[in-house]
Amino acid sequence: MKPLAIKTISEFHQLHRLAPPEHPLISIVDYGQVAEAKRNNPMPPLVAEYYSISVKRGLNGKMRYGQQEYDFDEGVMYFLAPKQVLHASPAPDENSHPSGWILLIHPDFLWGTSLAKAIKQYEFFDYSVSEALFLSEKEEATLNGIIANIKQEYHANIDKFSQRIIISQIETLLNYSERFYERQFITRKITNHQVLNRLEDLLDDYFNSHDLMLKGAPTVHFVADELNVSPNYLSGLLKVLTGQSTQQHIHEKLIEKAKEILSTTNLSVSEIAYELGFEHSQSFSKLFKAKTNQSPLEFRQAFN
Repeated sequence: MKPLAIKTISEFHQLHRLAPPEHPLISIVDYGQVAEAKRNNPMPPLVAEYYSISVKRGLNGKMRYGQQEYDFDEGVMYFLAPKQVLHASPAPDENSHPSGWILLIHPDFLWGTSLAKAIKQYEFFDYSVSEALFLSEKEEATLNGIIANIKQEYHANIDKFSQRIIISQIETLLNYSERFYERQFITRKITNHQVLNRLEDLLDDYFNSHDLMLKGAPTVHFVADELNVSPNYLSGLLKVLTGQSTQQHIHEKLIEKAKEILSTTNLSVSEIAYELGFEHSQSFSKLFKAKTNQSPLEFRQAFN
């Protein structure tokens, strides 16, 4: 189905047969009511002009995390940035009792605040649905408390302090979410180390194939696609597990390959750069020196 474009929070309320929002630029919605609307009226995919942060319970069935499926009865948290496609989820069955909340934030609400730019630095807004945040009861209670504070503030009489107070609560919500994601990367070690092992195998195969000379070094997007995860999620996961981003892993493997060729062949630096997929040997030499504090020729001489 063709995605349905939604420009305002009011349109979201209308689509899901909810009462009009109390504030045009920010709203907290009962997910149970939204799920009930979907039960009676299946929805197309949505493309919205606002941020959406939600915690959902009672989803029934299994949730995917990485390459595996899990039964999960606790809260599941999702993040969506403007202009991303929210694919229609199956309508809840008659025996399910969905609950939770959805926080909708129009970018105009952030205008003129520190969060207007800072919100784009939270990588989990670019994670896919299968990379949702699985919350413990304690974590969910913490977030529910923050949501209650936001709701109380915009239910009260709006004054010159309201926006600042709500913004600070949203920042606290996002910072806790970042902490909880890092916890998830650590606690789901088996799955995450499988991703790391598959990354190493993928890079080894790529750097030992003809693709390197023909296509150059693999891109972050290529690697993420091959591992069936989103690019930002993969980099976030790797930073927690190894302290390095995906791009740094690719460069590390590239330098390993360069050292191997430098120490086992008599190829010139230009020939090695070409073999590694560089269009210009200067670019190869610059990267090599940045990573090793030696030029390719200095490395060869020291090795010999």
